[in-house]
Amino acid sequence: MIRGMQFRRDLVFVGFILPAFLGYLIFYLYPMFATFLYSFTDWTGYRKEIHVVGLDNFVKLFHDEDVLVGIKNSVIYALAMTIFQNGLAIPLAVALHRPLKSRNLLRTIFFLPAILSPMVVGFLWSYIMSATDHGVLNQLLVSIGFNKVNWLGNPSLALYSVILTQVWQWTGYAMVIYLANLQGISKELYESAGIDGTNGWQNFWYITLPMLIPSITFNTVMSMIGGLKVFDVIFAMTHGGPGHSTETIVMTLITKGITQTQYGYGSAFAVVFSLIIMLITFIQLRVLKRWEEKLF
Repeated sequence: MIRGMQFRRDLVFVGFILPAFLGYLIFYLYPMFATFLYSFTDWTGYRKEIHVVGLDNFVKLFHDEDVLVGIKNSVIYALAMTIFQNGLAIPLAVALHRPLKSRNLLRTIFFLPAILSPMVVGFLWSYIMSATDHGVLNQLLVSIGFNKVNWLGNPSLALYSVILTQVWQWTGYAMVIYLANLQGISKELYESAGIDGTNGWQNFWYITLPMLIPSITFNTVMSMIGGLKVFDVIFAMTHGGPGHSTETIVMTLITKGITQTQYGYGSAFAVVFSLIIMLITFIQLRVLKRWEEKLF
């Protein structure tokens, strides 16, 4: 009797878990496994015959200039986003953690861009940064005596212009994470430090910053992964141009794998891309862990 009740109860639990597990199996595990297998083939989607080519796709990747440019641009983008987004969000969170009368309004203003779609932000900033007469930013520069800047048409400047818009959009999001962490720091730590005669900078360096390590780890890892996977805002603002100056890993992957119907080659690129993200994330977590050990 007891065993029967236990079996029925376990069956109910399995019934709740099964839909989620099937979704995970069909939409995650199977595509991941299939991508790995196809990466060793010459599959194009047009021919019925699929031939195994071994490591040829992987060798070709590292001799493809478009792929290397995409990897370089993605790494630059991810590093810049991680550094500037968090470098601005931490002091902003500390400032808005103070008992200011307008702090709730300011928190809302800084966080608002994060609720917008990156595509919407991309189209908005494309209009603002336009080199034509209706470009708001260039109109402002001309009105104060400067020349127009081709923000999105200059290959040397386009990627950094896109980075600027994303720092604007996501700094407020990181700020909210840091604010939540700051509210969990005991005031007694600062009171004890004040008795010892510490100043504001010493409080920040020896109390605030070490206590922010959990949110620093989360924000920096998410910034890095998000930066490496960026696609939508690049597509909205530059379509990867001018030339290949803003083309990222995901844009190159879509071009090679889908637009040019090189599915086997694109699968190999996806495998390498996943390994790059895992490697960078592993190194990042190790560095942050060592930093935490030194502080404590």
